[in-house]
Amino acid sequence: MDLPSFIWLWKIAAWSMGLSLLAYLLLAVTGIWMFRTRTSENPRFISLLPGGYGGLRILHYVMGITMVSLVILLLGIGIVGTLGEYGSLGHSQHLGAGLITVLLVLVSAGSANLIRTGWVWARRIHVSTNIVLFLVFVWVSLSGWTVVQKYLP
Repeated sequence: MDLPSFIWLWKIAAWSMGLSLLAYLLLAVTGIWMFRTRTSENPRFISLLPGGYGGLRILHYVMGITMVSLVILLLGIGIVGTLGEYGSLGHSQHLGAGLITVLLVLVSAGSANLIRTGWVWARRIHVSTNIVLFLVFVWVSLSGWTVVQKYLP
C-alpha cells in the first residue's frame, strides 16, 4: 500500500499506552484502597472520597472503563498501522502480547461486573487477572518499544 506516514498514528498509540499504564496504576491504587476499606473497621479510609465507598467504587469503574477503551483503541491502531505499513500482521511478538493484553483486560472487566452482582469467587479471578496483567503490560511495553524502533527515522 502506498499510504502516508503513520507517525501520527504511533503518537496516538504512545499516548494511549502511557494513559493505559496510568489507568492501570490508578486501578491498582483504588483496588487496594477498596480492599482496605472493605476489610478495615477504621472509617478514615471511607471518608477520604465524596460518597465514601460508593464514590471509590465509581472511580474504580470509571478508570476501568477508561483502560478498556484505551486498550481497544491500541488494538485498532496496531492492526491498522501494521496492515498499512506491511500489508500483513504478525511481524513480531508484539501481536501476541497485545492480543493477550486485550483478552486479560476484558476478563478483568467481565469479572468486575460479576463481583458487582454478588459472585464472590469473581473477585479472585479479577485480582489474579490483574496481577498477570502487570506482567503482560511489561511484555507488551517492551515488545512495543522494539516495534516503535522500526518506524523511527
